[in-house]
Amino acid sequence: MEGTMQIIFGILAHLLGFYSLLIIIRIILTWFSGGQFGRPAEILARITDPYLDWWRRRINLRAGNLDLSPIVAIAALYGVQTVCSAIAQTGRITIGLVLGVCLSMLWSVVSSLLVFCLVVLVLRLIAYLINANIFGRFWRVIDSISQPIQYRLGRIIFGNRLVRFTTSIIISILVLTALWIVGSIIVQIVSGILFRLPL
Repeated sequence: MEGTMQIIFGILAHLLGFYSLLIIIRIILTWFSGGQFGRPAEILARITDPYLDWWRRRINLRAGNLDLSPIVAIAALYGVQTVCSAIAQTGRITIGLVLGVCLSMLWSVVSSLLVFCLVVLVLRLIAYLINANIFGRFWRVIDSISQPIQYRLGRIIFGNRLVRFTTSIIISILVLTALWIVGSIIVQIVSGILFRLPL
C-alpha cells in the first residue's frame, strides 16, 4: 500500500511540475501580442487561466499594469509539488517537511521576484547597449518596470550620489544576482535540515 501511495504522489509531483512549466510559458506569451501564437496559445490559455484567475480574484498583487499574482500561484504549486515529491520518496509527512515546504514556498516567491527583476534589468541594459527603439510596446513595458526597480536599488546602493546609467544598472544586476545565489544556498541548507527532522 505504501509503495502504491509513493507512486501516486510521484506522478502527482511530475504533473504539477509540468503544469507549472505551462503556466510559465503562458505568462511569457502574455508579454507579446496574442494573435501571433494562434491555436496553441488559446489551448494553453484554457488550461492555465482558470488557475491563474482563481489567484487573481483572491489576492491583489497589481503594480500598475503588472500583475504579480502568478508568482504566488506558481509558489503554491511548487509547495504542493514539494510535499508530493517528499511523500513519494519517504512515504510519510513530518513537521520538518511542512516547515521546510513553507520556507521553500516563501523563498520561491522572493526568488521569483528577484529573477523577474533581474530579467527586466538585463533586458533594459541590452536595449540600452544595442540602441534599441525603446518606444516600441515591448520596450516601453520593460522600461516602465525597470525604472522603479533601478531607482529603488540605486537609492539603497548609492544613496544620493549620482552615477552613470550603465554603472547603476550593472551594479543593480550584480547585487540582485548575489542576493539570489546567497538566498538560494541558505534556503537549501535550512530546508535540507528541516526535511530531515524526524518529528
